[in-house]
Amino acid sequence: MRFETRRQPVGSECGWPTVPVQHATCMYNVGMPFRGSDAPNQMRKVKRAPPPDDTFEEAAYLKSLGEQQKPVRVKLVDGEIVEGWIEYYDRNMIRLTRESGPNLFTFKHEIVYIEEGAGRRK
Repeated sequence: MRFETRRQPVGSECGWPTVPVQHATCMYNVGMPFRGSDAPNQMRKVKRAPPPDDTFEEAAYLKSLGEQQKPVRVKLVDGEIVEGWIEYYDRNMIRLTRESGPNLFTFKHEIVYIEEGAGRRK
């Protein structure tokens, strides 16, 4: 970095003496740190862990529906909606007990959603 010394009149109209001033011949912010490269640790954002893919609450929810024999509507991938209550479930399928037709064993990968019906089965 090279500096030039110039004499610049300061307040010459008032009769003040001239003052030597150094002028930089390079960029003024060369030595300044940028936030992206030299930021202190507390200025950086802390990366959070992503939420888990599975909360393992599915089994507890299906168990509560089966114990209470709540009427449910199950929408399948092909658009069909079946109604009944969940009597049995495991890792891959549910058994839907229906009053208006035969019981259904349905694979979970074929289910779009399960909707609780109003009221309680007696």
